[in-house]
Amino acid sequence: MAHAQHRREPEESDAESGGTMGFLEHLDELRSRIIRSCIAIAGGMVAAFFFRDTIADFVLEPTIRILPAGSQLIYTRGGEAFSFYFNVCFVAGVVLASPFVSYQVWRFIAPGLYATEKRFVGPFVVLATVSTLAGALFSHYVLYPGTMAFFSAFDSPRMRFMPRIEDTLDQYLKMLLAMVVVFQLPTVVFFLAKMHLVTAGFLWRNIKYAIVIIFITAALLTSSADAWNQTVFAAPMIGLYLVSIAIAWLAEPRRDPSEGRPGATHLRLVVAATVIDQARRRSAPAWRPRAVSSRARPGT
Repeated sequence: MAHAQHRREPEESDAESGGTMGFLEHLDELRSRIIRSCIAIAGGMVAAFFFRDTIADFVLEPTIRILPAGSQLIYTRGGEAFSFYFNVCFVAGVVLASPFVSYQVWRFIAPGLYATEKRFVGPFVVLATVSTLAGALFSHYVLYPGTMAFFSAFDSPRMRFMPRIEDTLDQYLKMLLAMVVVFQLPTVVFFLAKMHLVTAGFLWRNIKYAIVIIFITAALLTSSADAWNQTVFAAPMIGLYLVSIAIAWLAEPRRDPSEGRPGATHLRLVVAATVIDQARRRSAPAWRPRAVSSRARPGT
């Protein structure tokens, strides 16, 4: 009965909101959430525009640090510098608006959840925002500088390493966005485990398939086909997958020790009934009066 009541919760919430949403209504809801997210990102871009030089220095610092002495970043097209500042402000706007965007994503998927699952809105927004910042910082301080240092190691008197602004920003944004997406894996696994859709055992048993998929994804995300670049992308993905296994294990609902394993209660009842029956038989008197046969009756 409790289970049936729990399964009716989404229908009750749908009734309160005016009934079950149709396909076109879902599309309209998606459009509304996307528009609100775009407005928030645009607001973040406007705020970032006033600090564009500071943000540009922050973005270019890892590249300038590893350039050979006397080298500079160059641009060869007139609109390249303007495009650089626009893209920098766009990335800063996405980062600033990430809490609001995460909330809009949750509001879009919330109607399909049960009432007990909707209470995860707070942890979802917090974890998604933290994962976004962690992925961006990991790319900026670890992944991108390491990649650029590897490329600059081939600088020689015959070949000077003089990267263009457009190519540098393209490489920076690809790594940044890829790591932001990859770092959402623990957040997604946490909520899937809470909703009983995945388990730590399932993730561990399929780790070999996950590694293959990770390297395929890394090959699609990288700007070059060399093994070094693919390994640089794949290594943090594998690490996050292992972290996700631990998170899934911690997030799995723990069974009440008093309940025991499935079927254990029934087994205990059977064993108890058998013991009681054996004890009753042993405690019965060993001698019982025999019934007198009709042939042994007197007078026959």
